[in-house]
Amino acid sequence: MSPQPPVLDLTLRVGCCLTYEAAGPAALLLNLQLQPGAYHQVLAEKLVLGQNMPCEKHTDVHGNRVLRVQLPRGGSTITHDAIVKVSSRPDNHELPPVVVADIGRLPMEVLRYTLPSRYCDSDKLTHFAWEKFGHIEHGWPRVQAISLWLHQNIEYRYYSGRPDLSAWDVLQRGYGVCRDFAHLAIALNRTFNIPARYITGHLPDIGVPDPMGHMDFHAYAEVYLGGHWFTTDARFHTPRIGRITVSRGLDAVDGAFSTIYGGAFLSYFQVWAYQIIPGSVAIGDPVDLGLRLDNRDDIQRDF
Repeated sequence: MSPQPPVLDLTLRVGCCLTYEAAGPAALLLNLQLQPGAYHQVLAEKLVLGQNMPCEKHTDVHGNRVLRVQLPRGGSTITHDAIVKVSSRPDNHELPPVVVADIGRLPMEVLRYTLPSRYCDSDKLTHFAWEKFGHIEHGWPRVQAISLWLHQNIEYRYYSGRPDLSAWDVLQRGYGVCRDFAHLAIALNRTFNIPARYITGHLPDIGVPDPMGHMDFHAYAEVYLGGHWFTTDARFHTPRIGRITVSRGLDAVDGAFSTIYGGAFLSYFQVWAYQIIPGSVAIGDPVDLGLRLDNRDDIQRDF
């Protein structure tokens, strides 16, 4: 019997505003549009590409909807905005009995997620992984043990991210941002032949107060066990509500919200992800955090 579809009982507004300055010929690969999912429904979504900049569309091997945009000289602002219904059920709330398949029985399309990649250099972490986690039961218990160890032993430092750090590098320095936690979790799980992939998306603060009020894209990981993908997020190591996937891939190379080619740089960056009263906000309205219902201990459902 297939599980009952979840009740979508919360409404979110998610999006971003990005401004690029180009001094000469430049192009962007943009990866901003929302992925479909069982635990959310996009009610409205709009992507505005500056002054109608020319673009080409492409769906990559991970299912990401990528746009190639040609930037004119000067400033260009790109805005993505969406109203989304989500479930108030937390991550992995219905974990089925997990049967760990050996490599010979894994679907061919997930094998790529067992291999080392640019930022998830699992081949460098094999000795550490087996020494630290080799005695733990294979499957979900080991995934959880990896997540807990990273949560307790890697320090989260806001603004400490660097584009040149691999999982091995982060383990050596002992701190990082969410993408670093995701890369380490992915690399360590891959050392045990557990398929693991990188996820970028939106994560509102539903049922979780955030005194700092940070809003940004969030990176975490998913592991493939028993025929399903499950969330593992070592940054928080606690079930969260309202995750909305933007991109998937081997690591941050595939999950970047933008990749710049040529003489351009990002001069302004704003991301929003917050709960609202249904019908209180329309696409394109000014972002008003005074309307948010999250960032508190209790959960306010739509009905």
